Amino acid sequence: SVPLTLGALGVVFGDIGTSPLYAFQQVFVGDSPMAPASASVYGVLSLIFWTLTLVVSVKYVLIAMRADNDGEGGIMALAALTQRHVYRHKGVAAGLMLLGVVGASLFYGDSMITPAVSVMSAVEGLEVVDPDLAVLVIPLSVVILLALFGVQRWGTARLGAAFGPVMLLWFGCIGVLGLLSVLQTPEVLRSISPTYAVAFLTGSPMTAFFALGSVILCVTGAEALYADMGHFGRSRIRRAWFVITAPALYLNYLGQGALVLRDADAADNPFYKLVPGALMLPMVVLATLATVIASQAVITGAFSMTQQAIRLHYLPRLTVLHTSARARGQIYVPAVNWMLMIAVIGLVIGFRDSSNLASAYGLAVSGTFFITTCLIIVVARTRWRTPARILIPGAVLFLAIDGAFVAANLTKIDHGGWFPLAVAAVIFT
Repeated sequence: SVPLTLGALGVVFGDIGTSPLYAFQQVFVGDSPMAPASASVYGVLSLIFWTLTLVVSVKYVLIAMRADNDGEGGIMALAALTQRHVYRHKGVAAGLMLLGVVGASLFYGDSMITPAVSVMSAVEGLEVVDPDLAVLVIPLSVVILLALFGVQRWGTARLGAAFGPVMLLWFGCIGVLGLLSVLQTPEVLRSISPTYAVAFLTGSPMTAFFALGSVILCVTGAEALYADMGHFGRSRIRRAWFVITAPALYLNYLGQGALVLRDADAADNPFYKLVPGALMLPMVVLATLATVIASQAVITGAFSMTQQAIRLHYLPRLTVLHTSARARGQIYVPAVNWMLMIAVIGLVIGFRDSSNLASAYGLAVSGTFFITTCLIIVVARTRWRTPARILIPGAVLFLAIDGAFVAANLTKIDHGGWFPLAVAAVIFT
């Protein structure tokens, strides 16, 4: 159980685990930058805390992972599950399945953007060490990505065994860095109260609306977490999330907020400015390793999604290689691997900056979240027989959260948001 939980840590949580590199920073340096005033810092931290709690811990880890299709997770598995219970209503069944196909198509766009933005955001740490090293960001990112896609044939089990200890070290480091900063400014813990998020949303609605487009970056990888369920199983993923990943993320985001409260100028790169100068270069190396691993969650998720789509006859037959003699969910799809590699390298060369890519990121993520919520509501009503008095308030809450994120990210279509929509349109067709 322990090695498999460690393997899940290395494969499943890399994406969401490296979001502190850019999520909090993007609010203050993105397309609609916000001044790092005290009230806005508390408001953003509160939004991040409750987004992680409600979207990841509650919706995905506790609720969505109950909805598995023969052990498989992800939006295609969820759509297939809904069909089993509404098959008598052919129009409804067809509509739900098409909704699942749209969500899966958006997930492929996410799978292309994640490796590019994750690796670039880490390699850009070289600019903090020495601005003259900025010229190395693009070529080094391309080399790292080529290596990442080249090792996929080894299989999830071997990659998890190799990546797990690195991610354990990563979460330990970011948690400690955040804790040390929080101890210097303990009043930042006030932001845990949802009243700060509500005050921010109601007091500065337009500012908060645009901030939501960046806040969603803290939960990138949540859909991949669900899609990867077939590789490791729900219990190991839940254990790794609640025991290791979630505490480290909470501490690091609070630590970044505490740093900006002490020094507003740190808002341009709060993650790396948490790191003592002597440890900067080792941290850049560790962050680069972690972000390479971050891409693993969506890559393996894309493999699982493809296999499910083939089974449901929504994709033509492709070669699917099983990489484990004991876990049937651990697979490798060569055609998807190489197509993703070409797309990701094209994105790195075309966008040339992680901030530009982050703008394109949110729309794919928020669109998939919204569709997943719609399908979970159907499963909750038809399969779990959830009473209306519980289902309706829950549905309203999660649809409101996901709808707000979608609306905020629609404003970024001109800043790269068109890319996941174009990818989704092609794959859907």
